[in-house]
Amino acid sequence: MTDWGGKRYWLVGASDGLGKALAHKISRRGAEVIVSARSEGKLKALVAELSGKASYRVLDVQDADSIRSAARAVGPVDGLVYLAGVYWPFGAAKWEADHATKMIDVNLTGLVRVLGEVVPAMVERDDGHIVITSSLTGFRGLPNSIGYTASKAGTMSLAECMYADLRNTGVKVQVINPGFIKTRLTDKNDFEMPGLMQPEEAAQQVIEHMGTDRFKKSFPYWFSLIFRLAQFLPDAIYYRLFR
Repeated sequence: MTDWGGKRYWLVGASDGLGKALAHKISRRGAEVIVSARSEGKLKALVAELSGKASYRVLDVQDADSIRSAARAVGPVDGLVYLAGVYWPFGAAKWEADHATKMIDVNLTGLVRVLGEVVPAMVERDDGHIVITSSLTGFRGLPNSIGYTASKAGTMSLAECMYADLRNTGVKVQVINPGFIKTRLTDKNDFEMPGLMQPEEAAQQVIEHMGTDRFKKSFPYWFSLIFRLAQFLPDAIYYRLFR
């Protein structure tokens, strides 16, 4: 079980949606919360709302210097939660190279940049907690999801590699794979989104998972079963069903 009291948690990508809701939940459990994103106005407003000790640090996960500066200012942390993400829906028939590149750079490469400033210190002291945000889309390729699904498959694989390396140490690694969450990102979708969750509901799933020693959490449960079972379908059947 996670002991929240007196701990310092750094949430990267916490100005809106799931990150904002999760910051409130962690703060109410007695941990100090540091929130980061690009929007200083939103971060400042969030810190004012939090019930416990809190601060913010503006950063851009696409800028290595920005991350290094923020990490130095934040200092040692007990936990890191990476929630930064961008999304544009498009398929291979109408290629959008700039959007694809940005999704991979923010969702995956940005994660690698941030981890590079946090993981070595945790490993050195043999203590820490890392939570990586992937997605149900990371389990298998989907239509009209160039860039986003690739980035989330990458974050899932990265989390699995880290867990394999650190599972017998004092550094706890976890990954969350949510389905659709009502945010400014999913507002771009023009199709039905089964199991659509509000940020508060999704944050509850995350905070409960963080309090366990389990590695992976995919939710909502019934919807996640479709994606997990789809991994075992032959290609001919899978691509017909998920067209």
